[in-house]
Amino acid sequence: MIIVTGGAGFIGSNFVLDWVATTSESVLVLDCLSYAGNLENLVSVGQQGRFDGQVLFSHTNLRDFPAVQSVIQQARPRAIVHFAAESHVDRSIDGPGDFIHTNVIGTFNLLQSARDWWASLASGSAEKERFRFLHVSTDEVYGSLSENDPPFHESTPYAPNSPYSASKAASDHLVRAWHHTYGLPTLTTNCSNNYGPFQFPEKLIPLMISHAMQGKALPVYGDGKNIRDWLYVRDHCVAIRAVLERGRPGEVYNIGGDAEMNNLAVVESLCDLLDALRPRADRKSYREQIQFVKDRPGHDRRYAIDASKIRKELAWQPAESFHSGIRKTIAWYLEHQSWVANLQQRRGVA
Repeated sequence: MIIVTGGAGFIGSNFVLDWVATTSESVLVLDCLSYAGNLENLVSVGQQGRFDGQVLFSHTNLRDFPAVQSVIQQARPRAIVHFAAESHVDRSIDGPGDFIHTNVIGTFNLLQSARDWWASLASGSAEKERFRFLHVSTDEVYGSLSENDPPFHESTPYAPNSPYSASKAASDHLVRAWHHTYGLPTLTTNCSNNYGPFQFPEKLIPLMISHAMQGKALPVYGDGKNIRDWLYVRDHCVAIRAVLERGRPGEVYNIGGDAEMNNLAVVESLCDLLDALRPRADRKSYREQIQFVKDRPGHDRRYAIDASKIRKELAWQPAESFHSGIRKTIAWYLEHQSWVANLQQRRGVA
C-alpha cells in the first residue's frame, strides 16, 4: 500500500480518488482532520468516518511522532505521498505558529519515521529499492517574479516571502537533507496554484463562486494584477503519479498549468461563466459584485512555472487549459452547493 498524508484535504482527496480510479493498490489516508480536512470528500470510496477495502483511514496528527511512527511501521508502505500542510497565506500571517508546527515539525516527524522504516528493510531487497517518499510543495518557496522575469525552474534560489512559504521552504530543505545525508529515496514537487473540486472555500476561486451565488461582494486584493500560474487539480494528480512511478530519487520536479493569469482576470472569467451558467435574477453581470480591497502584507506579484523538466523526463503535460478546467470547476461547485454549505456551517467560513 501507499500512505497519503492530508488525504482528506483538497489536493490529497483528489489524489486518493484518482488513485482508486486508476489502480487497485491500497491507500492509507493519514489526516488529523483540521479545518481543511473533510472526510465528505471521500464518501465515494467509503462511508464517512469509516473506510475499508482499498481505502483505509488513520486519524493521526503529524505533530505526534510516536503515532506517526506506529502507523508507518504497521502499514509497511511502499511509498509515502506527503500532502499534509497548512497552506493559506492569510492564515499564516495571522497565526504563523501552526504553520511551523505542521509544515516543519510535522514533516520532520514524517521523515524520521519514514527513515526508520526504510532503514529496517533488508539491504538490497526489492521492498527497500522501490520505496519512495514524495513531498508535495509549492512554487511560493521561490519568491516573487517581476513581469519580465523568466519562470521558476528547479534551480531557482529560494526566497520565501510569507510565513507559509517560509515553512514550506524549510520542509523542502529537510527532505533534501534526508536524501543527501541518510540516502532516503525522496522526490519533491513544487506546483503552481491549484483549483478544482473539493477546494476549501477560503481560496480565491471557490470563495468567488460562493460569494457570487450569495450575492456578496467579490473581494479582489489591491489592483488585482497579481499573476499566478493556474493548474487544474486532476492534472496535478496525474503529474504526481508520474513522479512517483518514474521520477529519479533526490530530484525536484516543477509542475505548472501553463496558464498565467492575474487575479482580476480570473475573477472576471468566473463572472462571465456564471453569467452564462447561472444568471443573476436581475440579469445583471456578476462583475458588478467585484470590489477591490486593501492588499495583504507581502503579497507576491507574480508566480510562473517552467515545467519543461517533467515534460521531457516523465512525458507529462496538463490536459486542461484554464478555460476548460474552470468550466469543470464551476459546474462542480454549482452541482455541489450542499457540500459547500455543509463545510461552511461546520467550519464557520463565510
